[in-house]
Amino acid sequence: MCGICGVFILDGQPPVADNVIRRMTSTLRHRGPDDEGVYVAPGVGLGHTRLSIIDVTGGRQPISNEDGSIWVLLNGEIYNHLELRQELSQRGHRFSSSSDTESIVHLYEEVGEECFARLRGMFAIAIWDTRRRRLLLGRDRMGEKPLFYGTAGQSFIFGSELKALLAFNGFSRQIDGQALSDYFSLGYVPAPKTIYRNARKVRPAHYVVISRSGVERDNCYWKLSLRRTENRSEQNWCERILSGLEEATRIQMMSEVPLGAFLSGGVDSSAIVAMMCRASREVTTCSIGFSESDFDESSHARSIAAKFKTRHIERTVRPQALEVLETLAWHYDEPFADSSAVPTYYLSKAARETVTVALGGDGGDENFAGYERYYFDLLENRMRRWVPASLRRSIFGQLGNIYPPLSRFPRVFRAKYRFQSLALDPLAGYFNSMSLFRPDEKAELLAPDFWRSLHDYDSISVMADYYADAETDDPLSRIQYVDMKTYLPDDILVKVDRASMAVGLEVRAPLLDHKFVEMVAAIPSSLKLVGREGKYIFKKALASSLPQQTLYRRKHGFGVPIAEWFRGELRDFAAEMLFENDDEWLNRKYLKKLWHQHQSNQVDRSGCLWSVLMYFQWRRSFQHSDFSCMEPSIPGTVLATDAEAASLS
Repeated sequence: MCGICGVFILDGQPPVADNVIRRMTSTLRHRGPDDEGVYVAPGVGLGHTRLSIIDVTGGRQPISNEDGSIWVLLNGEIYNHLELRQELSQRGHRFSSSSDTESIVHLYEEVGEECFARLRGMFAIAIWDTRRRRLLLGRDRMGEKPLFYGTAGQSFIFGSELKALLAFNGFSRQIDGQALSDYFSLGYVPAPKTIYRNARKVRPAHYVVISRSGVERDNCYWKLSLRRTENRSEQNWCERILSGLEEATRIQMMSEVPLGAFLSGGVDSSAIVAMMCRASREVTTCSIGFSESDFDESSHARSIAAKFKTRHIERTVRPQALEVLETLAWHYDEPFADSSAVPTYYLSKAARETVTVALGGDGGDENFAGYERYYFDLLENRMRRWVPASLRRSIFGQLGNIYPPLSRFPRVFRAKYRFQSLALDPLAGYFNSMSLFRPDEKAELLAPDFWRSLHDYDSISVMADYYADAETDDPLSRIQYVDMKTYLPDDILVKVDRASMAVGLEVRAPLLDHKFVEMVAAIPSSLKLVGREGKYIFKKALASSLPQQTLYRRKHGFGVPIAEWFRGELRDFAAEMLFENDDEWLNRKYLKKLWHQHQSNQVDRSGCLWSVLMYFQWRRSFQHSDFSCMEPSIPGTVLATDAEAASLS
């Protein structure tokens, strides 16, 4: 795993100074603490920071072909590089290292832009073609590895994180208003937008071609097809799931450094551990526990570790919000409101004590319909078929307006937002249920001038194109597809990438292997969500591998007690951030209303308040101060106690 960055001067071939690239790479040192490489030539500069995983002693980057006409940077891993190497060697290509990156160099020589579609792995790649004087930036199919690009004058710049672009003199920090509006709806900034007007994300399964005229093309090289499902027996699907997951896990265990697994004790992480133990006799598992019992799953992880006789590393954490807030804002580069970034960071920090690579269970919920919201969305769609749209709008819309928000009461009484969603069409209803600030709330949150400046822009458009592009009429499959194109790459995978790379840990996700994802896409949705049971066919496939208690216990989120934080240790700090700083984008009167509702325990507004707090912390880190390349230090002890670090054998 690495950090990559570079500069391409569009209006000529003046030299790029070595120190310009080194300043950019210095912002990415946490991603690659083992080595640094720089290449400069007329009109171009490439930089790389390395976390050595494959070909530890060789494999330095940037890496070129024999005559230096093609240069490549890779952040990620190419799992089929040995097969590619054999094929390319037979065609006469000569290799000088055993690095997976060098396979990309010769593959590009052989097939050009088609190279991205031939790769199996997680990757962000930059290819500099000296003869054609063009730059290609490509990203893996599911969006596991990040890649940003932008302009500063006549310079085209790119990097693994936005802070590499900020380190380039002349890059504008002007905020993209639509992106900020999206953030307060979704809790993240969706691709291809970034929080800055002059920067964009390369979208998953896309590559961008840049020449002296700027961005020539933005091409999609892979699309997940939902056009056809396959009519197979449950037994046959179970066999195919196990076979596919076992293969995806085995190929992702490729490493020359210590490798382990994240283990929460839930279905997905436990499934990965089970598959790893089929491939290896010695597996290291890492988990964290919390002093707050409502958030602690360590006993479940411990039981899985005991079952598979793994070397289990467990730490008990007392999350301290004030200590980690600045660090999270610095690593995420733009506003990011998923509070599970906090435990993910602590888990990564604990795992890095023992391993350099960890396999995780991300992707199970999106693949197999594991989120509870899918069940409620399916119920809403059934009701929409029974009740005409005009009646739904008048009846449910009115109920949604008058029904009080009762978040502190049992779920049966929390119907306000359900009524609001039922009054809408299927996509608008799902967007409403996924939004942090729902459309009517966001109109109050944003300052009047900012709200007017958005004109008719609606953040639902982030989902609308994917909803229309899903190639299926099945309601469940459509929203799964939307999540795979938005929530998964722009929230879940961003969370894991930044939290793990903050401590120099590589995390891989076998459930997101594209061949496995393609196979799962052919499973009828009726086998994924059965009644209220999500992941039905996945759990059935794992029945002989995992305990029933693991498969069917109630789903437990990976979270921290932010509701209590805002009434306790975060209260004074958050009040100062929210109400004592000048900001032209938000309506302070509405923020005070939210604050009062939460402090008086009328409504749990912690999710909304956290999103606003992370926005202000981001502004403090990147907008209202001189940018620093150095990561802020965390005072105090992060890992409070060592609950267990024993080999269970």
